[in-house]
Amino acid sequence: MRNNHFESFLMFIFFVSLSMKTAIAQNSTTIPVNVGVILNLDVGFDKMVLSCIKMSISDFYSVHGDRYKTRLVLAARNSRQDVVGAAAAGLDLIKNVEVEAILGPPTSMQANFVIDMGAKAQVPIISFTASSPSLSSLRSPFFFQATQNDATQVKAIRDIVKAFRWREVVPVYVDNEFGGGIIPFLTDALQAVDVRVPYRSAISSTATDDELGEELYKLMAMQTRVFIVHMSPSLGSRLFIKADEVGMMGPGCVWIITDGLADFWSSMNSSVVDSMQGALGVQPYVPKTKELTSFRNRFKRKFVHDNPNIVDADLNVYGLWAYDAITALAMAVEKAGTTNLGFQKPNVSSNSTDLENFGLSLSGLNLLQALSDTSFKGLSGNFSFVNGQLKPSPYEIINVNGDGARGIGFWTAENGLIRKLNTPTNNTTSTYSTSNSSLAPIMWPGETTYIPKGWEIPTNGKRLRIGVPVDSDFAEFVKVRKDPTTNSSIVEGYCIDVFEAAVKLLPYALPFDYFPFELPDGRSAGTYNDLVYQVYLGNYDAVVGDTTIRLNRSNYVDFTLPYTESGVSMVVPVKDINNKNAWIFLKPLTWDLWFACFCFFVFIGFVIWVLEHRINEEFRGPFFFQVGTSFWFSFSTMVFAPRERLVSNLARFVIVIWCFVVLILTQSYTASLTSLLTVQKLQPTVTDVKELIRTGAYVGYLQGSFVLGLLKNLGFDESKLLVYRTLEEWDALFTKGSGNGGIAAAFDEVPYINLFLAKYCSKYTTVEPTFKTDGFGFVFPKDSPLVSDVSRAILGVTEGETMKKIEEEWFGKEASCPDPGTSLSSKSLGIESFWGLFLITGGVSVLALIIYLVVFIHEQWDVITSPDYKSLRQRAVALFWNFYNRDFSAHTIRRNEVNDQQIQLNETVVGEPSPSAYSVQTEFLGEQDRVSSENDDRNSNDQQQLQETLLNSPAIQNHERPRVTEIMQD
Repeated sequence: MRNNHFESFLMFIFFVSLSMKTAIAQNSTTIPVNVGVILNLDVGFDKMVLSCIKMSISDFYSVHGDRYKTRLVLAARNSRQDVVGAAAAGLDLIKNVEVEAILGPPTSMQANFVIDMGAKAQVPIISFTASSPSLSSLRSPFFFQATQNDATQVKAIRDIVKAFRWREVVPVYVDNEFGGGIIPFLTDALQAVDVRVPYRSAISSTATDDELGEELYKLMAMQTRVFIVHMSPSLGSRLFIKADEVGMMGPGCVWIITDGLADFWSSMNSSVVDSMQGALGVQPYVPKTKELTSFRNRFKRKFVHDNPNIVDADLNVYGLWAYDAITALAMAVEKAGTTNLGFQKPNVSSNSTDLENFGLSLSGLNLLQALSDTSFKGLSGNFSFVNGQLKPSPYEIINVNGDGARGIGFWTAENGLIRKLNTPTNNTTSTYSTSNSSLAPIMWPGETTYIPKGWEIPTNGKRLRIGVPVDSDFAEFVKVRKDPTTNSSIVEGYCIDVFEAAVKLLPYALPFDYFPFELPDGRSAGTYNDLVYQVYLGNYDAVVGDTTIRLNRSNYVDFTLPYTESGVSMVVPVKDINNKNAWIFLKPLTWDLWFACFCFFVFIGFVIWVLEHRINEEFRGPFFFQVGTSFWFSFSTMVFAPRERLVSNLARFVIVIWCFVVLILTQSYTASLTSLLTVQKLQPTVTDVKELIRTGAYVGYLQGSFVLGLLKNLGFDESKLLVYRTLEEWDALFTKGSGNGGIAAAFDEVPYINLFLAKYCSKYTTVEPTFKTDGFGFVFPKDSPLVSDVSRAILGVTEGETMKKIEEEWFGKEASCPDPGTSLSSKSLGIESFWGLFLITGGVSVLALIIYLVVFIHEQWDVITSPDYKSLRQRAVALFWNFYNRDFSAHTIRRNEVNDQQIQLNETVVGEPSPSAYSVQTEFLGEQDRVSSENDDRNSNDQQQLQETLLNSPAIQNHERPRVTEIMQD
């Protein structure tokens, strides 16, 4: 048994020896590839990076050594924190060491010159710390930015600013290549979401604490309270300590740090972290994996072993990018091959400079292509180059709180702000969010949870300088007077009270002082446009007064919401027309409506005559009698029921419709006339602007008002425009009249008109049209954060009782005058209001005539076809006379004739008129019983005698006997 164990041990030793010999044989066949590294080896951070690079080479070849023939050989150089030192190190590595690639240098300024040398020698330059966007690979294809480009993180910062609706931001950055490179991209990103950058705070990298304090005090004197800090950790730490000392880390301030600081927060000492409490930061997100945790533990042991003098060394994302960058280079070198290693010597003269004396890398193009195609999952996440730049990764948003930084959310290019990164179960979400609700609760500076508004009035800065007009023509709006004791200016008026009432509603104190816009002698220093322009020039912080919101002014300043009525109207004198016009009864209707009514009365009379004259004795007789009866009947429907009775159903139908039309006409006339006589007591003397222009009348306007330009645009001759300054001058011009050096109308803004009418309400009124304007507003600089707050405060004033009290104080209580916003009018009723009724009446009447004509032709068809008439003229004459004469076949005519004959016989036999002679002509013979009852003294023989006499009368014996017989039989 012992022999067996011994033999097994010998076999193990044999195989180990064989493996070692094989490994030695393999190592002897590997090809070294020189790679340069440029770092600031005097700084602990760069030492951390160098340790990561060495560990990466060791880890990579321990795993892939049996498959890779190439081996990276590091040649490290110290840039000594200097641009020239970095350039010298790069020149040495390319010319003397002939490296195939260079990692570094660490800063953007140092990398700038080294990149140009790499491009000339076709040596790839890979930087994992130089993040300036100005070092774009588009400028040099041999530069690979193995770090997140600063142009990427500005998008995350932009969305944070947008999420909290901050309108102004001040970037605070180091004044070098690293700091200035991000500013154009940051400014463009902020302007894309309407965020202003009113000031850029560029701080020298060598600034002293006093210089830092001076710059911070300058920031404190500004309104903006949102600061974006982009600088190195050493300068940034000093800045925050100083900001905490001067009181700029309290409530209301917002500090956002870029990854240049956020990636180093864990390595900062406790005093710096304490001064940064409440700051927000963005840093590239590194997934937490088992490999990363294992590497962190090994790194600490390795770094402490190599650098025993450095305590509490911390690994950050730059070390991980360095680790992954050397891994990518090792893979690319193997992929590029070893056939073209080396440099092609330059063909230069002996007296050439060192910059012209280094060669050209033969493997540069192959290595360039291999690096571009390299992709793997490293410690920092997915690692690959896109156009020479590291593929963007999500950013984590942190909030410095307590002893460290707390993650409050993430930002991705696809989803914007999100609380958690998408998991495989919900990775289909594609909504882009810029809402602050997507972030966890934040502890802001000053240990407050309230979202800062991003600006405030500086308490230790200047008070607001508010300009006011001194030459306001209406003292009720703005009045400036001198205090006789102190000789100081006292500003008061309606506009002043509204502004001060609005300021009281602001959630913060707003200190200000009024400054009259005047010359040394007390006269106005210019027009209202000049006053507004002073805000644009920065001489005033605001303007309070009767300043109208105008488009041309808004190009230079911003206005609050208007606090007065808007518009420009025309004011004219009024005249009393009640009971002073003998023909006022004609005014309710226009002349075309009067004419239309007359025509229809005539037409209806004609229609009724046509339908009734053949069958109704009321419409028969001499020609002029028939005409008079017809028109009398038609016109009498307007006031009372006609005496004449209608027997035709067609005529009755026409009259029913016509009476309805007459009812509406008379009621409308009555209402309009009543209004003229009782309600409308005053009438404007002028109602049309075009009439003023046509007649060349003089009109007035307020001195210095923009209304002058409006009147010119309307077409008024400038020589016809007169100016006034006060209410009294305004009234005096009206009193003189247009022909005597005065005016016929005046144009002004509604607030001034209301004040004028409050004093002269019985003499003047406003008429249309009203030209639109936006009323009075307060003036502030462009994009001033005060505009929105003061506008909301104005709404609080106008919607409450405060505005009513202010108006009563300066304008008095509302008088019982006509509403100045209502335009008086004396328009009469026109035909356009009744043409539908006339159309219906005319249609019904024409239809009745057509029906009557058809029936008449049908009845007279035997006349039309009779052979007795030889010509068409004879037939027409016969038809006309048949149409004009009675229709004896109508039952109304037959009964009337018999009744007339009976009355005549009664008068002949009895010798006295029968009472029935006074009865209506259309009574029927069947009512004879009533006649007999009225003549009880007559016997039955009289009735027999009456009948015989009627039958033997000459008229009946000629041609009407059969009809009478029929009547008698009936």
